Amino acid sequence: QVPLVESGGGLVQHGGSLRLSCAASISGFSRITMAWYRQAPGKQRELVATITSGGNTNYADFVQGRFTISRDNAKNTVYLQMNSLSLDDTAVYYCNTRTPALPWGQGTQVTVSA
Repeated sequence: QVPLVESGGGLVQHGGSLRLSCAASISGFSRITMAWYRQAPGKQRELVATITSGGNTNYADFVQGRFTISRDNAKNTVYLQMNSLSLDDTAVYYCNTRTPALPWGQGTQVTVSA
């Protein structure tokens, strides 16, 4: 079973919004700090946001104020609400633990058009 399955990506216009979801098939999900990462073409994967078991969040400077990470421990799911999307946000988005410690999922493609 694939431990992490991301969904919700797509094509959106500049300034638009998307909500990503990540279903995690891991035990102890509620106790684990989860994170969203992204990888743009030709670039290294980078950390976007984290959320602790208690709901404390942290964001990369480049998404501060535009993206919101959240989690539903009853559903073993972490979300990323993305608003005011720009062309620079085009990337494949992945979730994982903060470490990251799990095999990477397939990610979900986010493409922002002008």
